[in-house]
Amino acid sequence: MPKIHSLLMAACLTLASSFAAAADFEQTLELQGISFKVHATNKGSINTLTIKPKGLKLDNKTITREINGTVVEAEVADMNADGSPEILVYTVSAGSGSYGGVVGYAANHKKSLTPIYLPELSEDKEANTGYMGHDEFSVVETRLARRFPIYRPGDTNSNPTGGLRQLYYVLTPGEAGWVLKLDEIVNFSPEDLAEN
Repeated sequence: MPKIHSLLMAACLTLASSFAAAADFEQTLELQGISFKVHATNKGSINTLTIKPKGLKLDNKTITREINGTVVEAEVADMNADGSPEILVYTVSAGSGSYGGVVGYAANHKKSLTPIYLPELSEDKEANTGYMGHDEFSVVETRLARRFPIYRPGDTNSNPTGGLRQLYYVLTPGEAGWVLKLDEIVNFSPEDLAEN
């Protein structure tokens, strides 16, 4: 009987964890009189992200788009200090690499939303060296910080040994929207990390 009870308990825990992993993401964020209701289905490797703005002067249309991965966090900020907020939604791809991504929109003079583009990490050799995913994102003051472990040749996906890299991006105007431009690269060696 105890063995059956243990098996039943293990099955329940497995089922509960699979439901937790498949839970929709929903959060409402507000800054400078503009709110954003963010919803993502988070049901598989390809999902639907919906951002519903409120308070914009001209266009409050809901944005719906397909994303690769699941939404893990959303953040609102005024990264360029122009008095209009940006919404940043952080995603993680399916699979062992857990590659991170950002879906972002800037409120232009509080009137409408324009996409924010994050260039592929592979476009910068220095930033990309040793990269194998496991990204974390957050706004630090007026910059977007991206942090990930550094992999050395021969490292397994579960055991990076090269330390940590933190990239800082600034929001700049682009041709058809906004661009997160790489501003600074900071590397932390394994020795640096051991000291903390």
